Amino acid sequence: MVGVLRHPGFDTVFTAAGIDVLRTPPQAPRANAYAERWVGTVRRECTDRILIAGERHLASVLTEYTTHYNDHRPHRSLDQRPPNPPPQVVDLNATRVQRRPTIGGLINEYTQAA
Repeated sequence: MVGVLRHPGFDTVFTAAGIDVLRTPPQAPRANAYAERWVGTVRRECTDRILIAGERHLASVLTEYTTHYNDHRPHRSLDQRPPNPPPQVVDLNATRVQRRPTIGGLINEYTQAA
């Protein structure tokens, strides 16, 4: 394929580990729906709303957003719970709530105040 970089040993590593390598066509959004969903969510909620100053800044923002996405952000398919929920169950009627801005104030997370 023209324009696609492939390393011949890359597929060998996965095949040796018992992983099937599936080639997806370039620029085919339905070929890898999970990756496309993730990229779309990151763009809508994060990178489209912030000016990225460079590669290090982008890596920092994506790391922080990934933590927010997995540990705090509600997911509709998980009954509004995050993939890695906090271990304790909190009665929000009996406690105070504390706001914590993330990604430079772009997103706010709410937790129980100590």
